[in-house]
Amino acid sequence: MGTVESKILAKIKEAGRGWCFTPEHFKDLGSSESVRKALSQLASNNKIKRLAFGLYEYPRQHKHLGELPPNIDRVIAAITERDKTSFQPSGAYAANLLGLSEQVPAKIVLLTNGRGKTFQIGKTEITFKRTTPKNMLAAGKITGLLIQACKFIGKENCNEKMMLKLKKQLSKDDINQLKADIDLPPVWIAQLIKQHILRE
Repeated sequence: MGTVESKILAKIKEAGRGWCFTPEHFKDLGSSESVRKALSQLASNNKIKRLAFGLYEYPRQHKHLGELPPNIDRVIAAITERDKTSFQPSGAYAANLLGLSEQVPAKIVLLTNGRGKTFQIGKTEITFKRTTPKNMLAAGKITGLLIQACKFIGKENCNEKMMLKLKKQLSKDDINQLKADIDLPPVWIAQLIKQHILRE
């Protein structure tokens, strides 16, 4: 297990199938050039799968279906870990994550404080859209997810029934987070949260 390639493969197998990664994850195992060459060779030998430039996966396998599509959450995590950026799900993706929409979007838009870019991962398009610092204040929290989901669904469609359905899914920590962040959403969303989620 002395070569860079064998060390990288061992680390990949230890992480398990479904792991998404970039050369940055192996910077402790060799030079940038040797890591890139090793990953390229592993991909050529079908040990791993190249998803996009500098982005790889150790594919999951199903005994009947064969190779399964990449887990989008793991893909996003690998990209943001590499770029050292934050992100906030928006649009249909935010609504889907909260269970407010059954629509699984083919195009995922993530607000970010980093560079804007788009990745085509199988049939799914992932777009990182640079946004203002204000839109990132609640990033990574239930508050940010709810704000973006409500904006997507629209003021006229965000009703009591929908909010009460969401409330049933929220943990005590989620509720406390919404209380702490109540000044961050637009006024109309804050009112919905106060009236239907925070109300005892």
